[in-house]
Amino acid sequence: MQAATRILAALRAATRSPLLALFVVLVLVVEIGTKLAGRKPFAPDTTPGGAYARIALAVAERRPKDIFAYLETEGQWASFTLHQARKQACALVRTSYPADQREQLLGTWKDEGDSADGPDAFARLAVHRGWMARLERDLSGVEHVEVQGDRATVVTARATRYPFRRRDNGIWGLTIFTAELEAEAERATRDLDMVERAAQDYERAKAPTSP
Repeated sequence: MQAATRILAALRAATRSPLLALFVVLVLVVEIGTKLAGRKPFAPDTTPGGAYARIALAVAERRPKDIFAYLETEGQWASFTLHQARKQACALVRTSYPADQREQLLGTWKDEGDSADGPDAFARLAVHRGWMARLERDLSGVEHVEVQGDRATVVTARATRYPFRRRDNGIWGLTIFTAELEAEAERATRDLDMVERAAQDYERAKAPTSP
């Protein structure tokens, strides 16, 4: 709004005094150039601080799916496993289960099962489990970074510590959600095994018996 007001003022001035208009335009150019020069780009995501900055931006702009790129590898694998297991389980429930059991299970699983992919499954889980809210509360500016080999800790101005691990591609991945993601993936895999066995029983029950 302030920039727009200054531009309008410059345009009005131009109709009254060309010299004054030129002066105003030059001032605006210098001001904008100074601000742009003062902006620092993110550090590369091959540094812990750079990865943290991108997570913070995704949280601030409420884009949980964009955080996925900055999870450690094990957390990403678990998200893909979770999505695939839930997707297969939901498909079997829809085609083989009785209606009364179908709705109950789908109500529990369909959010991850109907997600587009692993990153989308993570994003939905991050919102529903309160992970995004947790990050919104805790994220702040970087105070310092501690690096030990392939492990690093980003310490914020609020003294919150965020652990990272360097992935094979050099990008640093956040590790705080890995254990929960792996537990969800293991649970989804067990549920899928149960659904597959039950679906076979239901299909056999539907088959006409021989005379």
